[in-house]
Amino acid sequence: MGGGSARHGEADTGRVGESETGPGGTAAAGRVAQPVVGSFRFWFATRRWEWSEPVYRMHGYVPGAVEPTTELLLGHKHPDDRPRVAALIARAVERGEPFSSRHRFLDTSGVEHQVLVVADRITEPASGAVVGTGGFYIDLTDTLTDTENVVLGQALPEVVEARAVIEQAKGILMHAYRISAEQAFQLLVWRSQETNTKLRSLAVQLVADLALLPPLGPDAGNTFDPMLLTVHQRVPSSSRERRDD
Repeated sequence: MGGGSARHGEADTGRVGESETGPGGTAAAGRVAQPVVGSFRFWFATRRWEWSEPVYRMHGYVPGAVEPTTELLLGHKHPDDRPRVAALIARAVERGEPFSSRHRFLDTSGVEHQVLVVADRITEPASGAVVGTGGFYIDLTDTLTDTENVVLGQALPEVVEARAVIEQAKGILMHAYRISAEQAFQLLVWRSQETNTKLRSLAVQLVADLALLPPLGPDAGNTFDPMLLTVHQRVPSSSRERRDD
């Protein structure tokens, strides 16, 4: 198989959805609720999907119980979102683009999930040819309105002083992915925890990186996803490590 330009092994994260949170992303005692995150890969030539265990569970399946296919994936999409997602998948194959989207799907019990798909291209190491796309499913269904206040006021008290730059970073994510302020903050917390990078440092670098991008248009996700997935790599080492309270 080809290697990935994104670091797909970085967070095959049942960790976020299972060890840190309870069912549906509910916070365990004394901990802040986080979105459930799982990884995926889609190989263009064979149209083959690979799902991590959390992605199976998001859809209501026992991991490995079904073979993920484009037909199965589209069958779960909310009827209002299905045509758009189908067009995004077709365009990914035709143009060699990442499959990035914010949409809704229904699990096997009929429960609606709101997800953000953040992805990058998978390339062959030798030739650099684009052979697929891979990244993360982020289930934002159970966004808690008080998550940000809990994190800012208790879990990461040093962040209170850096509120302005975090608000800027949130605004960038809200614009790029058309998500709420709470969901944008959850994305920042997820990347902070998964990469062991201080939340403030991540926000500072994200704001700085924005100046290197062209204006964000309708397809902002395709441009923005690689930057979001790698922003921690550009944080100076002296500011990188996240302190656990």
